[in-house]
Amino acid sequence: MKKAIAALGAHWPEYLCEALGLGLFMVSAGMFGTLLFGTASPLAGSSPLVVRFWMGLAMGATAIALIYSPLGRRSGAHLNPATTLTFFRLGKIEAADAFWYAVAQCLGGVGGVLVVRGLLGARFTMTPVQSVVTVPGAGGPWMALLAEAAISFILMMVVLHVSNSRRFAALTGLCAGTLVALYITFEAPLSGMSMNPARTLASALPSGTWTAFWVYLTAPVLGMLAAAEVYAHTHAQGAICAKLCHDDRHRCIFRCGYCRHEDASSTLSV
Repeated sequence: MKKAIAALGAHWPEYLCEALGLGLFMVSAGMFGTLLFGTASPLAGSSPLVVRFWMGLAMGATAIALIYSPLGRRSGAHLNPATTLTFFRLGKIEAADAFWYAVAQCLGGVGGVLVVRGLLGARFTMTPVQSVVTVPGAGGPWMALLAEAAISFILMMVVLHVSNSRRFAALTGLCAGTLVALYITFEAPLSGMSMNPARTLASALPSGTWTAFWVYLTAPVLGMLAAAEVYAHTHAQGAICAKLCHDDRHRCIFRCGYCRHEDASSTLSV
């Protein structure tokens, strides 16, 4: 408890960045979801694939913008408890920071959905948008579980390989955003495309829609942790840092191999 309180006092700016980051992601999801899938959509009559393509493009761009934004550069742009847990497994983040990151992500996500609900009202909360909830498709919860685990595994494998390459690390955000866009376009009919327990909670809590919530609580974690195990057993040097976009202009609170900071608990030499 003392460590958690001390971490909150020392690292609250990073926690706030995580909350604002997922909050802004959910605001974007809600706004674009209402625009593209709502009854007054300019794409009304278009094929679902076309609508999902534009939604994927919008959310992929949102993810990229957040990762490279000052918020993302400060906190590392996890925006996802499963991502934070993965870096904890890899020894890059302290337990207290991981806890507060997850809390901040959940609170920020719910806050973002509430903002959209306050702005758009029934257009956002009622069918067909339904607060952009993530629920299984026609294949049911087990298909959704497999799909969520698979896309989470692939995303984390890409993030770990690219972010830990000194040559290509700057492209991590672009790779992650591109996968988000592709997943929304092609995978969303299977699971709704979450990859993020906090993102699903953000829509489920205000809307009261808890359909197969266990899928979205477990599958992203299982998929990303599996990626961490594969990476840890195939890369002896380990991960360099827990940030998706490392920037020396912003302090790093992780066990970072790029630089040493007074507030970091320890460092990793690579």
